[in-house]
Order: sequence, then structure tokens, then C-alpha cells
Amino acid sequence: MTAREHRHEERDDLTGEHRLADGGQLVLAVLFFAVWIVDSFAVRLTTFLNAQIPIVIRVPIAAVLVALAGYMAWASHRIIFGDRREKPHVVRRGVFGVVRHPMYFSEILLYLGLLLLSLSLMAGGIWFLSIAFLHYIARKEENLLLKRFGDEYARYMRDIPMWLPYRWRT
Repeated sequence: MTAREHRHEERDDLTGEHRLADGGQLVLAVLFFAVWIVDSFAVRLTTFLNAQIPIVIRVPIAAVLVALAGYMAWASHRIIFGDRREKPHVVRRGVFGVVRHPMYFSEILLYLGLLLLSLSLMAGGIWFLSIAFLHYIARKEENLLLKRFGDEYARYMRDIPMWLPYRWRT
């Protein structure tokens, strides 16, 4: 039994995650940071857009995005892993009332904030790859949640957007 399976077995109020989630996120994080650091601070091969958008505009926006990412990651981890729920249910409070996948969304925002600092197109490519991966595992995890919670999770999916905090309705 793996450590993850053991932790999950102890917490029957948690549904679980896609088996590739942690490893895939780690690989993409290392790849993103390696490319971002090398391209932004050493070779500067694809950072030519820096001349087009002043740093005084990029830094405040990046700071807000990184701070928001940190808050969403902290808040979502605290809600999910902080207290054991006696009766498992769909969590709708806090950041889970804003987007369905705040942990993954915080990762997307963190990378975007860092991208704004250097406008590395190479790191931007890894960012898009990360978004595609996170979307894939989020969809797979939603299938697990639909199997476990049925109509309750289906209502949550209708009420709360998957990624973007606001939904325009006609």
C-alpha cells in the first residue's frame, strides 16, 4: 500500500485524486521553474516582450496574482485537509464556492504571476501545458466525485464554475 493510499484509507471523508496528479504536477512545476529561470535570467531567448510592457505595470499585477494563488492554495488545503468531516459531502464553502478546483486554479495563477514578471514565451508554453494537464486531471476527479455524490455534485457543477470565478449568464 502506498503512502497516499494509506492516507486516503484513514480519511474516508476524502474522495481521492487522479493517480497522476501529484507526480504530473511536480514534473510540470520543475519544468516550468527551470524554463522560467533559465529563459528569464540567463539566456533570455523568448523574453523580448518585456520591452513592450513596462515592469511597473507587470510587477503589481504579478504580485496580486501570486498573493491570490497563495491564499487560494492555503484556504483550499485548510478546508479539505484541516478538519475531518463526519459525513462526507460536497464542500461549497470558502474558495470552493468560487471555483470548483481552487487548488489547481492557484497553481495556474502562480505560474501566470511569474510569467508576467519576465514574459518568457517558453515558460508560457509550459504554462499552457500545465493548464491542459490540470484540466484533464480535474475532469477525471470530477467523475470520481459524481460517482460518489451523484446529484449533489452535479448541482455543484451547475452552480460553481470550474475555473473562472465569474460566469456570465444570459
